[in-house]
Amino acid sequence: MKTPIVVKIGGSTLGSHDTTMEDLVALQKEGRTLVVVHGGANIVSEWLSRQGIPTRFENGLRVTDRQTLDVVAAVLCGLVNKELVSAIQSLGGRAIGLSGIDGGFIEARIKDADLGYVGEVVKVNPEPIEAVVKGGYIPIIAPLGLAAKGEKLNVNGDPAAGDIAAALGAERLVFLTDVPGILDSSGKLLPRLSADEASSLIGSGVVSGGMIPKVEACLRALSTVPVTQIVDGREPHALLKALSGKGDGTTIVSTGGVE
Repeated sequence: MKTPIVVKIGGSTLGSHDTTMEDLVALQKEGRTLVVVHGGANIVSEWLSRQGIPTRFENGLRVTDRQTLDVVAAVLCGLVNKELVSAIQSLGGRAIGLSGIDGGFIEARIKDADLGYVGEVVKVNPEPIEAVVKGGYIPIIAPLGLAAKGEKLNVNGDPAAGDIAAALGAERLVFLTDVPGILDSSGKLLPRLSADEASSLIGSGVVSGGMIPKVEACLRALSTVPVTQIVDGREPHALLKALSGKGDGTTIVSTGGVE
């Protein structure tokens, strides 16, 4: 298997994903190997509201009881995942939808009992992903995990993407999000950071909120992945630009890493 590029599509950018799907298909036709992890938090919240189920977050994680988990699984694995697969197929690409439960490739455990059925990744078993890639398809992955007793768990897509990239030894990990990248304390974009610099920005509080799990995922991935990027997925052809070195955003490399 060629070394893959892992792309995380944030739920907040799913509404404007037209060029992302085009970019993925163009890259696939060029012979690039791609693995996509997606979110969908906003759409999950919308469907929970329709069902009259309250949404509560603690430290950026959705408190997930059994009823909420059923909606999360239905929306992420069904609605969002199949929308992305059908979009790629309609553009002439080849994609297969998966969740971390399929083949048990995301092993997870309960992160915090107070959060309910929220999981943290214990291990990624890459064989099911590799099988899909070898078949000539882009795996489109919904971030659910499987606990030791066969229970499904809601897993944050950012750390899941980082762990999947690390397990695959990816060529690079690209986060498509709804902000320009990592900003300094004055709001200026930081185009390039070492792992140590990125880590210190979390410690100092400059990186905060939803950016923390993205940066932490990049740092985890850098154990085997040479380059990670956080870019604005709302920009036209942001993915192609990121891979060609012509885009904006923030690139994080391990110390001494090369692009």
